[in-house]
Amino acid sequence: MSAHPGPGSSLSTEALASLLSEARAFVQQELFSVEGRLRSLHDFAELEPELDVLRQKVRNRGWWLPQVARDHGGLGLSLPDFGRLSEVLGQSPFGHYVFNCQAPDAGNMELLLSHANPEQREHFLAPLLAGRTRSCFAMTEPEHAGSNPLVLSTRAQLDGEHYVLNGHKWFTTAADGAAFAIVMAVTEPNAPPYARASMLLVPTDTLGFERVRNISVMGDAGSGYFSHAEVRFTACRVPVGNLLGGAGAGFMMAQERLGPGRIHHCMRWIGIAERAFSMMCQRAVSRELAPGKTLSTRQTVLNWIAESRAEIDASRLLVLDVANLMEREGQHAARYRVSLIKFHVAGMLQQVLDRAVQVHGALGLTDDTPLAMWYRHERAARIYDGPDEVHKDRLARAILQEYQSGAAS
Repeated sequence: MSAHPGPGSSLSTEALASLLSEARAFVQQELFSVEGRLRSLHDFAELEPELDVLRQKVRNRGWWLPQVARDHGGLGLSLPDFGRLSEVLGQSPFGHYVFNCQAPDAGNMELLLSHANPEQREHFLAPLLAGRTRSCFAMTEPEHAGSNPLVLSTRAQLDGEHYVLNGHKWFTTAADGAAFAIVMAVTEPNAPPYARASMLLVPTDTLGFERVRNISVMGDAGSGYFSHAEVRFTACRVPVGNLLGGAGAGFMMAQERLGPGRIHHCMRWIGIAERAFSMMCQRAVSRELAPGKTLSTRQTVLNWIAESRAEIDASRLLVLDVANLMEREGQHAARYRVSLIKFHVAGMLQQVLDRAVQVHGALGLTDDTPLAMWYRHERAARIYDGPDEVHKDRLARAILQEYQSGAAS
């Protein structure tokens, strides 16, 4: 494959096709074969030695940090090209992790690259880029609707050279084993609503930081990177130097983080849907109902296969279209289209997974395939990063505003 491009530049058609082909072979050969055994372990610490071997193979091939600029040790892919790769990696639960482009670390890397000062880059960003540490992002609170990030009870009060942090968060993904959290807290209570919150870098070994539990999601609490935690901050003292960006800039930075992140999520979901689709088709042609008759002879199954193919392909085209728009014109221009793909692709994923489980019958309910794990965990796709209903409301209002203003023909 030809030399990798600079930050944010697109690969040639041939180079991108080569990268995707090689990455797809890597995922299928190196990850598919160990998924069953790794899924059976509940302690992420037991997984890490094996995953570290795979991460080193990714480094050796020059694929490390595909979403990060080459100046910072990454592959420097443009947003659309990374979207295509993200789909390939999404076909395995471990794909993004072994390439070091997993959520929430990828979004935290973007924040640190854009807003961290030199000391913060050295202490927090460099180990994250190198894969020596993991991080988490603490914004959602159980006492308030997660769909409205303007309403936060967590406070960080300035006390000399420190902020004193008090608050309660949950669904803090990957807090189990993370070296630090980026925490959204109100530091400017008297400021206008969009300028009240700030982001603080909080090492998880700071006195007053408590990981209360890993939250059980549909019966599975997970561990490490594959978990969502409830955390508390009680008189947690954080140096003023750990303020990320400016005081009151938290909401702005959160929106900045979420735009590309939603495209990353959507392409990962498409990868999951592709894997589920392939499994559904393989099951349809191999599962015998009677001598000479398989599931593939049933009209309902044929309909599911045709509908799934159309829905997955349409989703991919939608997401890549929005990724190209964001790459050309920025997040603001793409904001309503991001809402469209977020709810559309999340719904498509749930539909395809449900069909795949049904075609597998009782097997689909077990952990002998990844379908049940995805069915449990990816139901959240319609909730996190804004529930479907919020995105639909936002998009519809924007469309109608054009008609009210006479801008629409």
